[in-house]
Amino acid sequence: MIDLETRSSGDDHLSLRLWLRLLACTNLVGARTRSRLRSEFATTMPRFDLLAQLERSPEGLRMSDLSQRLMVTGGNVTRIVDQLVDDGWVLRTASPDDRRSYTVRLTPKGRRAFTAMALRHEEWIVEMFGGLSAKERAHLYALLAKLKAHAALEGDNR
Repeated sequence: MIDLETRSSGDDHLSLRLWLRLLACTNLVGARTRSRLRSEFATTMPRFDLLAQLERSPEGLRMSDLSQRLMVTGGNVTRIVDQLVDDGWVLRTASPDDRRSYTVRLTPKGRRAFTAMALRHEEWIVEMFGGLSAKERAHLYALLAKLKAHAALEGDNR
């Protein structure tokens, strides 16, 4: 598989090559995770992400909050929620204070399904990072935190 990193050369700025390496790693981990969700659970990453948001909010979330948290359109959330309602994994109810708004929450069946997926997801991620020692993972985590903080500051300075 050719990725953006393979197109860079030794003459490119190290920061650019580092960015491409991060992007290549993100794409590889994401593709493997999506593939495994499809093959083991017949589901997609958007469905997994939506279920994860609901798992963190047992009282449920409004459709607009899901859209905002997932950074997707309301139409995308509606389509995914419709599928999950059909599967019996989520329940959608009209909000008592605003009949135009709906709240979505996991059903017991949905919670069991998500728990199984989340456990496997964690195993996959641990496996993919298995080429690094615990010390290397901790060091990389700290370095990425430093990069994240600096990038956030740069964004504030614009």
